[in-house]
Amino acid sequence: MTHPTLLVIAHGSRDPRHAATVHALTERVRAERPGLRVETAFLEFNAPSMPRVLERLAAQGADEVVALPLLLTRAFHAKTDIPSVLREARARLPRLHIRQADVLGPSPLLNATLGRRLREAGVRPGDLPRTGLVLASAGSSDPEAIAVIAEIARELRHTGWCAVRPAFASALLPRTEDVVRELRAEGVERVAVAPYVIAPGRLPDRIAAGAEAAGADVLADVLGPAPELARLLLNRFDEARVPVGASLSA
Repeated sequence: MTHPTLLVIAHGSRDPRHAATVHALTERVRAERPGLRVETAFLEFNAPSMPRVLERLAAQGADEVVALPLLLTRAFHAKTDIPSVLREARARLPRLHIRQADVLGPSPLLNATLGRRLREAGVRPGDLPRTGLVLASAGSSDPEAIAVIAEIARELRHTGWCAVRPAFASALLPRTEDVVRELRAEGVERVAVAPYVIAPGRLPDRIAAGAEAAGADVLADVLGPAPELARLLLNRFDEARVPVGASLSA
């Protein structure tokens, strides 16, 4: 019987910064929990693929894998793509016990990571009452995912910002630049843009370009390999290993 392996599943991107950020995050997870085997796979664009990693783990004698989607909301990839690949792997590799962990969001640890990136970009607690926040996500056509982003914006509104509005880089409107201009038109003194995305790539670049075009005062970095995000991955890993109906303290 081997110790379980954490398999972090990222989307992938042609932008090399994406994979570099994902690997930096998994390195931080390893540092947070020495002894835990952490592997990385990608849905597309980057290697290794999910099937390749699972086959390698099975060949090396692994018997338990927790597959953790590096996704912020439950949209198409979490509901369809990843489960489909895992079903095929279970059929091919019957001795490998594979659990799928939940997606990362929503979570207070993600909100804490957003706060970290905004502070690093220069936002101070005293700025919040006169600052509007644009919560800029990648976007999705999935209503559940959009509802989660809207709820996070409502939660953040109660932490001191004078306004918090969602924006989307794809799939639906409004875009980041539209929301920045809307807040300006409403008389908001300062506007900060917080990308609610994990790693750099085409859509985060679109968010940054929109923030610059509309004259946002602050642009935070992507969530990246933050310590709060590493702890969240470990939380999802632990939750996936607890039998249904049991508690983490049991």
